[in-house]
Amino acid sequence: MAWGDEPVSTETAAARLAAMGITLPPCPTPLGSYVPALTDGDLIVTSGMLPLVDGKLAYTGAVGDVHDLAAAAEAARLCALNAVAAVASELGGVEGLSRVKRVVQVIGHVLSAPGFDQQPAVLNGASEWLAAVFGERGRHTRMALGSHALPLNATVELALVVRVDPA
Repeated sequence: MAWGDEPVSTETAAARLAAMGITLPPCPTPLGSYVPALTDGDLIVTSGMLPLVDGKLAYTGAVGDVHDLAAAAEAARLCALNAVAAVASELGGVEGLSRVKRVVQVIGHVLSAPGFDQQPAVLNGASEWLAAVFGERGRHTRMALGSHALPLNATVELALVVRVDPA
């Protein structure tokens, strides 16, 4: 069995989201001249997602200055939620998430105060949430980067690479 081809749980991502009381938001509207997600073969790649709630930025400012680790991890979870909403949009809705074979990679940028070096701990908020939604298929590789500036002063920006069953 190849990596990422583990037996799929009978519990769908949609069912797990419902059990957690989570409704996916609409796919975020791009802030510029790009698309929120793009399908290429069996991969879906999302653009960078921000911690939006109801279309408004929920977390701004640097971690280690404005926000502590717990708040930043919640911002990362919101970014992951919006990225999954973009993936679901590519797949025709929340039920389409059953086609996700593997979250391959998470790329996260954390707006960091000077000296802050716990970017991996911040992104655990996203990684743990993705594992809760997709089970073993949600385990992924990851890049956790510190940044001195992010769009709109967002606390976290995150992108996903997801492998899916072809339609």
